[in-house]
Order: sequence, then C-alpha cells, then structure tokens
Amino acid sequence: MTTPAWSEEQARRYSRHLVLKEVGAEGQRKLLESKVLLVGVGGLGSPAALYLAAAGVGTLGVVDFDEVEISNLQRQIAHHVHDLGRPKVDSAAEAITDINPDVQVVRHREALSTANALEIVAQYDVIMSTCDNFPTRYLVNDACVLTGRPMVEASVFRFDGQVTVFVPGQGCYRCLYPQPPPPGTLPSAAQTGLLGVLPGILGTIQALETIKRLLGIGTSLAGRLLIFDALTTEFRTLRIRRNPSCPVCGDEPTITALIDYAEFCGVPPPGL
Repeated sequence: MTTPAWSEEQARRYSRHLVLKEVGAEGQRKLLESKVLLVGVGGLGSPAALYLAAAGVGTLGVVDFDEVEISNLQRQIAHHVHDLGRPKVDSAAEAITDINPDVQVVRHREALSTANALEIVAQYDVIMSTCDNFPTRYLVNDACVLTGRPMVEASVFRFDGQVTVFVPGQGCYRCLYPQPPPPGTLPSAAQTGLLGVLPGILGTIQALETIKRLLGIGTSLAGRLLIFDALTTEFRTLRIRRNPSCPVCGDEPTITALIDYAEFCGVPPPGL
C-alpha cells in the first residue's frame, strides 16, 4: 500500500519534525493517525491540547461539560474573552482548529461517568487525565486499566505540580494513591489560589509524554513521579512501583467494573 504523499502545506507545517531522525515522515504519519483523549480542557488540558494539535496528533477527543468563566482565563489558555459563557469543548475545538486544521476534534460535552467512561476511553490510544478532582481521576484510572489504555496523569496545587505516566501492566493511579484524601482536607484552587503558569508547565509535560508514547521514542515517566516546585524552579523524581495488591491492576483485582466514584471519595458528584 502506498503511503499518501504530503501536501505542500503539510511538508512546511511539519518540517521541523520531518528532519528529526527520531520522528521523520514515519513518525509524523503515526501522530496524524493517533487518537488522544483529554479529560478536561482547563488549566492542564488547554496547553496540552494546543501542543498536541500543533504536533499534528490527528484526532483529539475533549471531555468537558463546563462553560468558560472569566476566572478561567488566568490559566486556561485555550479559551479567550470572546468565549465567555461558551461550552469549553467548543472554544477548545475552535482554538485547536485555528492552530491545525489537520486535527479532527471530537467533542464530548458531558461529564465522564460510570455509564460512558469505558465506551469513550476505548476509542483512543492515549488518555490524558487533565481534570481537577479526585472522583474523576479514579474513574479515568480504572477505565484505563479495564480497557488497557495508557494514562498520562498530572495535578497542580498552589505552586506545586506533579506528572507521571501509567502503562498497562506497570501500575496505576491507585498504586500511588490507594485511597483519596478525606473530604475537605484539600481545599480547591478557588480557596487556596493557583499560580496561572503552573498548569501550563505540567500540561506541556503531559503533551510531551503523550507524543513520546505515540512515537515510541525516549524514556517515559512510567515508573517515575516528576515533582515540580515553581517557587524554586526545581524538579525532583521519585520512583514509583506497581502494587501487586492493587484492587484494580494487582495480581488478584477485586475491582473489575466501574464503581460509584463520588461515593468512594465521599464527595458530591464532581465536575471536571
């Protein structure tokens, strides 16, 4: 089968990738044929989506049921003043298309739930957990384990952030955090504040890890937790391991279907 030729515009657009021997024409074709899901297009998901689009990842699924508010604009760079009141999936899709019309955007304007997570997650090659609450993190994790999908996970708090990659058979979010924190012990960003550039840094690293995974190049963060301190501009790396007793990915799993994650975390049903 003959590989379709690059258009003149594509050859110019991806020229910096095409000359990298680690990417080249074959790697760029892989990106264009890949499908990535972003669960949330807020502080983390915005920069991740824009860089994945610029890189030429062919299909981006965006899950979010929220609308753009003015307080989002301090950090959620996929959205703009003229987007206030619009669904985030719509403004994000428009920003993605403005960067690269090669990219197909699949809009999931709904909350990820036990009813739809497996069906949605199974459609994509890599899942990016870019949400901001624990019920959704555990839901995305379990859906990834049950469907055999890799997950690129990040979180931010005030001036600190962390990012890692969970690969099927090598551990999951529950291995790192078996139980959610007690309700009320971790205040929201609205209560504590959040440095706007911080999720940009972590979301960009998520995009990097996703692209490396799709291309099969470099050394993944799988098995490592990268921790970033914005006030000192320092990174630390911790080794993390699969827990053989993990209830989802362990040797004898006890969770073999999706559960009620709001109840598990002891909180009301979440947004993204």
